[in-house]
Amino acid sequence: MLSSTASCLCKAVTITAREINPKFTVCHCDSCRGWGGGPFFAVQCGQNVSIDGEDKVKMYASSPWASRGFCSECGTHLFFKFKQSGDYNMPIGIFEKLDGLVMDMQYFSDQRPDYYCFSNQTKELSRAEIMSYFAKKL
Repeated sequence: MLSSTASCLCKAVTITAREINPKFTVCHCDSCRGWGGGPFFAVQCGQNVSIDGEDKVKMYASSPWASRGFCSECGTHLFFKFKQSGDYNMPIGIFEKLDGLVMDMQYFSDQRPDYYCFSNQTKELSRAEIMSYFAKKL
């Protein structure tokens, strides 16, 4: 596991994640692509996360199983938080430094548009597989 600090563009929010999984994921769902203008490159951070400037974090309930957090000052995307477990997935790009990352999984792979692809060999889950997985958890 890795540990690192992240912040939004304006530095109003600083996040320390102490249990970052170096195997990162990429989500191609419509919500993630609409949220960030492209796929969501995320590291799984578990629950061992502290947030300074929490009063500047705005939450949006984006699905029955998760919410998205962003800075209310500058709009930086900060995290995707699972409602049931409290686990955080955070954008790779907001961290100061993360070494040794490996792309491990692509979610909603059947929703990946034709205008991009990755050469990385990863596991892939389709929309149906993801929906089935979360239906069991709700």
